[in-house]
Amino acid sequence: MTAIIETTGGRVRGIAMGATSAFLGIPYAAAPVAPHRFMAPRPAAPWAGIREAANFPPSACQVLFPFLDPALAQDPAHAATRDFHRGIEDAPIPYGEDCLGLNVWTPSAAGKRPVMVWLHGGGFASGSGSWGWWTGDDLAARQDVVVVTLNHRLNIFGFLSLADHGGAEHGLSTNVGVRDIVKALEWVRDNIAGFGGDPGNVTIFGQSGGGMKVTTLMAMPAAKGLFHKAIVQSGPFLRAVPRARAAEVAGRMLARLGIASGRLEALQTVPAEALVAAFASANEGGPGVLRQFAPVIDGESLPADPFEPGAPATAAGVPMLIGATSEEVTSLQGFGEPTIFTFGADELTGRVARACEIEPSAAEALVAAYRPARPQATPAQLYAAIASDRRFGFGSITQAERQAGQAAVYAYRLTWQSPVQGGRMGAPHNLDLPLVFGRDRAPGVTGEGTAHHALSAAMQTAWANFARTGNPHHAGLPHWPAYDARVRPTMIFDQACEVVNDPAGAERQAQAALPPRL
Repeated sequence: MTAIIETTGGRVRGIAMGATSAFLGIPYAAAPVAPHRFMAPRPAAPWAGIREAANFPPSACQVLFPFLDPALAQDPAHAATRDFHRGIEDAPIPYGEDCLGLNVWTPSAAGKRPVMVWLHGGGFASGSGSWGWWTGDDLAARQDVVVVTLNHRLNIFGFLSLADHGGAEHGLSTNVGVRDIVKALEWVRDNIAGFGGDPGNVTIFGQSGGGMKVTTLMAMPAAKGLFHKAIVQSGPFLRAVPRARAAEVAGRMLARLGIASGRLEALQTVPAEALVAAFASANEGGPGVLRQFAPVIDGESLPADPFEPGAPATAAGVPMLIGATSEEVTSLQGFGEPTIFTFGADELTGRVARACEIEPSAAEALVAAYRPARPQATPAQLYAAIASDRRFGFGSITQAERQAGQAAVYAYRLTWQSPVQGGRMGAPHNLDLPLVFGRDRAPGVTGEGTAHHALSAAMQTAWANFARTGNPHHAGLPHWPAYDARVRPTMIFDQACEVVNDPAGAERQAQAALPPRL
């Protein structure tokens, strides 16, 4: 039987999960339901007696990914993406507005361990802290750390910006999705010692949208001091959503819901399903659609763009570990558009131009910069490398450069080529997740074999060492120097790991010549 832990809300009793004790579904804030939608998070109500912390909290309301949508379960068009995402949800988890809960895994309630707080991916629109790919049992047990995951408001519920539609007059706030995360970090500060964690040594880490949330928190004054290190995996976020764009989409959402500006109290009576449908109508994440539902500069919770034109002062002295995979877009685009794996040379320039949102002449220059290091690459492989760097790789380098001026930064690149889907994926988006959280929990991503096990051990230990000391180096890796813009030392995670100074420098310079991504 697991220990009973006293928290600020009351006592909780967890369950055994592997070699850890897991405490699931602990509320860190009150339910953000009517009449408190779109408002800053409020303290959770305390409970009497012992709360059985045995079940994950509900996931936030969202549009389901195709690989989780029951309506598509038998659709052969989605068979490949279902196979790739095996294990992401071991058992169905309900969705709902009452989602502000967190989960804790600890080797023991005694002691003072590093704390690693995970922020899930899915952009700012989808996902859950309770999915099977990132439960904390393996990481906590193997590395002797305390792992926390959490849910927070997403999409229209978390990032509808009503500041220019009278929101303040109705008590409504901007950026409530990331304000939720700040509230969760306050819970960690106040309670994690009872679970064997050190509140003075908290690392926030996340992948994809989770990395973007980490980046945003680095620029939020309210989050300063609530964490001490940051890990950004395939999630650079240099610029927030412009306020004008956020205001415009909010106006469209209100019009669709039949709510006039100045009558925002009506938002409290709209069914949650109608809000999800309104969000879906915005086509967030669709081709050619600029990001709409995400953190916005409001002059309060987020005073400026997170890392533009430089690193935020709020992140001074916060060590950062940051990197990306080499073929991110194969898993992001390939299941919906499988032709990215098979097109001919005559289509390469056009596809690069569309993916990178640049003119054909600039696309030709990019292809010319990438080809020398890949003389045998197919058009599909060149496209994957270029588009992945445009979306993730180059932004990660820029963010590393800027933070390195005020803290220790460690840069990496994951290039190990997964054997799944006939080898066509390369090192896809999400490959780092099982390598960090548990080597065999995503066989659709890594393959069923053991070829990735040594790499997983190297990466997981590096992540935990960084959380422990601010330096990811360990005996299983070559010496890994801190990043600087002169030498650019970068750890290459592959079958054999090595440090390379300014890897693919010509490609980096070609990306730097492009206009910024919006």
